[in-house]
Amino acid sequence: MAGGWLIGVLVQIAGEPAPLRHYYAVGHEDQAKSEWTALDWAGRAGRVATSPLSGQEPVEAIRPLSLAKMKILGLASGEVRELGWRHPRRWLTG
Repeated sequence: MAGGWLIGVLVQIAGEPAPLRHYYAVGHEDQAKSEWTALDWAGRAGRVATSPLSGQEPVEAIRPLSLAKMKILGLASGEVRELGWRHPRRWLTG
């Protein structure tokens, strides 16, 4: 059972030729709520892509996060952690 979700959102940043994937760890068990929460947060970083790009959806639930993984990485239930632009390998293991 998931305790949260790792979400990727395509965001258009000023000066970049194409949208970049921005990652968020969201401490909501419900996948749809996690996606909408990450989408809201991504709006702070730039304009969210409105259509798929090279086969990537604008908002994508990448992986569920177990309660144990959330505890190890310090993500509380209901919390959102902005993980940045680089692929979050640490959040994908285990």
